[in-house]
Amino acid sequence: MHSSPINKEIIDHGNHNIWQQFKALIPEGVRIVATITANNGNGTSQVELRDGSVITVKGESVSVGKKVFIQNGEVKGAAPNLARYEVEV
Repeated sequence: MHSSPINKEIIDHGNHNIWQQFKALIPEGVRIVATITANNGNGTSQVELRDGSVITVKGESVSVGKKVFIQNGEVKGAAPNLARYEVEV
């Protein structure tokens, strides 16, 4: 029987807290697109996600109003300002 890397991670680190177990379920390197709403002046920025929620991330390299790639809670660079479409299925 073959076990997945995620399950192995949880089993190997069974003494960690629930947050560590949760993080093991999320693939590393996932990038999301967000819009900068504020540069905080302390090395962080406020960004608005596509669902409308606002989070604080590391980095202030992109101007307010611009789209950015966020990875692991950090601004990784500017993202193109492409049209967005939603389709219900």
